[in-house]
Amino acid sequence: MRALMLATCLALPQIVAAQSVVQTAAGPMQITPMAVGLDEPWGIGFLPDGSYLVTERAGRLNLITDGVAAPVDGAPEVHARGQGGLLDVMIPRDFATSREVWLTYSEAGVRGSATAVGKGRLSEDGRTLEGFTTVYSGDPRAGAAKHYGSRVVEAADGTIFVTTGERGTGPAGMDAQDPARIEGKVIHLNRDGTPAARRDGWREGVFSIGHRNLQGAALGPDGALWVVDHGAKGGDELNRVEAGRNYGWPVISHGVDYNGDPIGVGTEAPGMEQPVHFWDPSIAPSGLMFYSGSQVDEWAGDMFTGSLKFDYIARLDPEAGYAEERIEAAETARVRDVTEAPDGSIWFLSVGNGAVYRMAPAP
Repeated sequence: MRALMLATCLALPQIVAAQSVVQTAAGPMQITPMAVGLDEPWGIGFLPDGSYLVTERAGRLNLITDGVAAPVDGAPEVHARGQGGLLDVMIPRDFATSREVWLTYSEAGVRGSATAVGKGRLSEDGRTLEGFTTVYSGDPRAGAAKHYGSRVVEAADGTIFVTTGERGTGPAGMDAQDPARIEGKVIHLNRDGTPAARRDGWREGVFSIGHRNLQGAALGPDGALWVVDHGAKGGDELNRVEAGRNYGWPVISHGVDYNGDPIGVGTEAPGMEQPVHFWDPSIAPSGLMFYSGSQVDEWAGDMFTGSLKFDYIARLDPEAGYAEERIEAAETARVRDVTEAPDGSIWFLSVGNGAVYRMAPAP
């Protein structure tokens, strides 16, 4: 078992020495490494006892507790190719009684791979994910191993939202517009894994269509689902998702193709939603969080997402027209996920450093 170093003030002073302070609009914030030596960390979920789970894209699920990180047996086999692998992890609110853990991942099939979501029960010692079952997946098909999405979020009513990527499939990526397919969609499931969304002419479970590569999702203060979506060259989007809506890809976009050609018919079309905010140039957003303000009052209600392209955390202020502050430090190399810990600190995963970090007001 590969050991991971966990930051504790007494036991590992060499890790504490690596702490840094970054200046922000809300004052100096201390960034502390909590776990290092990870191989492409993708998702993080906190357990009630203060330990937490972290996925590594190659397929490892880690339980980090009491200063030690250990692999959790029983995670699904994943198609760890290109951008595929073990992706997000979600701990439901009733974990103390259900012990359920939800995962998203790329699932191999005879004709390729697809985004999938499944769940299992974490054993009492935290070492095994028991009875893991895939509950929803696409039709695996040939194609490049890219654009899987994927985040999993528990809705206010206990149902589950899952985001997928368009996979670059179909003519000009048009599978994202096909409501009978899983690619480029938000999926809505019941806790037992059955489809919660049902709409005439749409595949069961499909909640919204017309997305490109959804790598961030979170519930807003009003209980609505919000997502961040990768554009091509420009046109990364922030959207508030509503049932039955079409978010445009690849018919409309605020970006262009990588060769400079226009995408679709332009920036708008009848029956297609406009983003709440978009980035140009693209930042490659990943992870999404609404902050409670628990430790930083000035940031209450603000949104945080990582930039895989430019190595920073973006803070968006809805009350200021989604004005962006860039929180940038050596620790923010390719930020994949951002979340609020139970104590109100902000934790994030750095792919570039293979690490988990905690950010909180400097003492």
